[in-house]
Amino acid sequence: MPKKSNADTAKRPTIRDVAARAGVSVPTVSRVLAGNYPVAPATRSKVLRAMRDLDYVVNAHARALAGATTKTVAFVVDDVTGPFYAYIARGVEQQAASEGRLCLLCTTHGDPERELAVVELMREQHAEAVIVVGGAWDNEHYQERMRYFATALDRSGSRLVLCGRPSPGDDVPATVVHYDNEGGAYAMASHLLSAGHRRICYMGFGEGLTTTDERIRGFKRAHADHGVEVDESLILPGSFSKASGHELTRKLIAERDDVTAVFAATDMVAAGVLKALREAGVSVPEDMSVVGFDDIPLASDLTPALTTVHVPHEQLGREAVRLALHRGPEVEDRVVLGTHIVVRETVAPPRRK
Repeated sequence: MPKKSNADTAKRPTIRDVAARAGVSVPTVSRVLAGNYPVAPATRSKVLRAMRDLDYVVNAHARALAGATTKTVAFVVDDVTGPFYAYIARGVEQQAASEGRLCLLCTTHGDPERELAVVELMREQHAEAVIVVGGAWDNEHYQERMRYFATALDRSGSRLVLCGRPSPGDDVPATVVHYDNEGGAYAMASHLLSAGHRRICYMGFGEGLTTTDERIRGFKRAHADHGVEVDESLILPGSFSKASGHELTRKLIAERDDVTAVFAATDMVAAGVLKALREAGVSVPEDMSVVGFDDIPLASDLTPALTTVHVPHEQLGREAVRLALHRGPEVEDRVVLGTHIVVRETVAPPRRK
């Protein structure tokens, strides 16, 4: 059998070949590939069959040069190993797969400049949606760049989706899928105050993050409504990690004997708090109440099981993809999902001293 020439090997089926095989026009094949124009089911089936028969592969680079999106949903996150992000990521991936889209994961390692660079790269790659997850940095340069990217993505037919953070402005063409951070913090602080706690430490304050700003607002508003003054010295800065919670708790119990409850910024921080209290022989909740935020699966496995604020992680991810891909006058582009307290075993009234 004669060998195929390089020219024969290099020759690949074109969109015209698909159209000829299916017995339809080239524009009809283009509409099937784009997926954004109504095509009769029977016609669509003929085109898809022709593509399979010819082993036709879409030239994504050529489509990008032509201004089309690439059927890719980009998921931009600080650190995918964090449970909070991982469960949102699962919701994004599930919804993207059900919509026939590829999910591309990008990490920023908490660097706002890297986050901006990744969003710009995804814009250049013509991603159909760019979903940025977690709290935003509260400075004008960052907010201005995000507003620019939202507008640029919108003009190219893509969409910026802000997941778990507020909009950078009412006139910004971005989809926002947020959750009630402030309301959740208010409810949890009220739960502690109603139990009789008056010296409550908020542990894990993140400087310049919208997530922290909203939770602190809820924390302080609950104190005001209960007529209790907030001790500002008990709002402790730290990262959203177990190690941070452990270190801060060791310092707290060494320096203060009047604190009866710790409101950890996240469940991971709370895990570190519980570890430090256990090492110091402090009983939870008899000697110290502890609460968290997020309701990741770890929360129910801790000893004792953690009282926390439930965040609908997977729903956030699914809604982010769904709203980005199905935009229109009848579709909301600003959604706030509810949060609620999950009461377990780590809160009790303070002991009288």
